[in-house]
Amino acid sequence: MRIERITDAAVVHRAAELFDGPPLSDATEKFLDSPGHHLLMAFDGERAVGMVTGVEMTHPDKGTEMFLYELGVAPHARLRGVGTALVEALARIARERGCYGMWVGTEQDNEAAQKTYRRAGANEEEPFLLLSWDVTQDRSEPGQT
Repeated sequence: MRIERITDAAVVHRAAELFDGPPLSDATEKFLDSPGHHLLMAFDGERAVGMVTGVEMTHPDKGTEMFLYELGVAPHARLRGVGTALVEALARIARERGCYGMWVGTEQDNEAAQKTYRRAGANEEEPFLLLSWDVTQDRSEPGQT
């Protein structure tokens, strides 16, 4: 298995099955062109068997940390260390880029992801509540609360 940083959108589209949905052309190009955005893929021969994405986030009073955005491993390649190797590779990039830490969120019932992250050295933090916004909806219309 080899791990490569991906900069070519065609490689992303050929590995579409590793993502939650089909990669969007514009979003793929924007991600790959953005400094501080990282996409790594694991290959078995010429076939992509896993991917991880990371985004550097900088805050004035904290510095820069790496957010592990998504990890995906092909079903036939699971339980072979692919996910752990990808997370470890992203952590190396985080260190090289001067990040003070790396973090990920996952569902409480996603035991496979939790085991992978722990094998790669993650420590569990205190639980927190995640709130999100659907910014595609205009909440300024009358009757919206």
